[in-house]
Amino acid sequence: MKFRPLHDRVVVKRIDAEEKSAGGIIIPDSAKEKPSQGEVVAVGPGARDEAGKLVPLDVKAGDRVLFGKWSGTEVKIDGTDYLIMKEADILGVLEATTSAKKAA
Repeated sequence: MKFRPLHDRVVVKRIDAEEKSAGGIIIPDSAKEKPSQGEVVAVGPGARDEAGKLVPLDVKAGDRVLFGKWSGTEVKIDGTDYLIMKEADILGVLEATTSAKKAA
């Protein structure tokens, strides 16, 4: 990608919603909501605090994040849709869970 976000901006690619419901019903495109989950593609260097010191961002490229329904600005870069938002618009990072649990 040939785009570098500035300051505390983050570039996110939406993760597509499921095609079927939990009960197996296929959801048509017209009824789907835009997913509020995505993968961070690029991050800016960070914001500056009141003293002018650079404060790095908590998210990094490759993180799966949740964001608000109306967060960010939609852009198309190289034919792919992305969202550009401030780090403050990100609600949280989804951590990968392991299915193997220790026996008690």
